[in-house]
Amino acid sequence: MFKDAVAEAATLPEAAQDKIGRELRAYLEKLHRLQGDIEQGIRSLDAGTGRAIDVEDVIERARARHDKT
Repeated sequence: MFKDAVAEAATLPEAAQDKIGRELRAYLEKLHRLQGDIEQGIRSLDAGTGRAIDVEDVIERARARHDKT
């Protein structure tokens, strides 16, 4: 599927390809950061240094962050 999408994008004008490339790179960078955060959290839990969180607070902050974008 990815290869098909790249092949299709290659048929677009250069400006569109550049935009897609920038958006994909930003998405991948965000994905890598999230993976790092998850790995850090797992290590913290495995080491017994995790802490309780207020799930409602987490959801509220995530919604506020999402509304800003």
